[in-house]
Amino acid sequence: MSEPTTLRDLAGMPAAPARLADSTLIMIDLQNTYTRGVMELEGVQPAIDQAAELLDRARSAGIPVIHIQHDDGVDSLYDVRGESGAIVDRVAPRDGEIVIVKNYPNSFVATDLNDRLAPGSNLVLAGFMTHMCINSTARGAFSLGHSPTVVSGATATRALPGADGEPVSAAALQAASLAAMADLFAVVVPKPSEIPD
Repeated sequence: MSEPTTLRDLAGMPAAPARLADSTLIMIDLQNTYTRGVMELEGVQPAIDQAAELLDRARSAGIPVIHIQHDDGVDSLYDVRGESGAIVDRVAPRDGEIVIVKNYPNSFVATDLNDRLAPGSNLVLAGFMTHMCINSTARGAFSLGHSPTVVSGATATRALPGADGEPVSAAALQAASLAAMADLFAVVVPKPSEIPD
């Protein structure tokens, strides 16, 4: 059996990320609900560290930064009017940075995100959860003609029940989700420093 390869490789698509200076940073669902309790993600604090590093670089480069915030309604785990749905202080928006509230995993669905981007934009994605909103948004971006890069160290997820009744660990789900995105939909890099200025 031959070594595994990606559809990106077979199609001759870029394997390296675009320059940060030529990109828009999309910070997805970096909300307090993922830092504790029933929704606490495995490795969430190191992921926030890397997201903060990426955000600092983006601000220094003067590129557009868009924050996405999920809302599931009043008193939900994702209530943007409450503390649990608020964006983590360390990566909170500054004046002038766009905040888009969404209600679906794909940040492009029922929002004006695509209208705020030039056609064929280079996007850098960071945030939560890898298997859900990062995955859905990367696929949505690709389908709309954009070129997403996912910074894996700035993402995290949690264990889930498997279809066979056995749990799927957060590490296994993280690895599989990133591999699925890297097959076609996105360039995946391990940390912010892998994206050239």
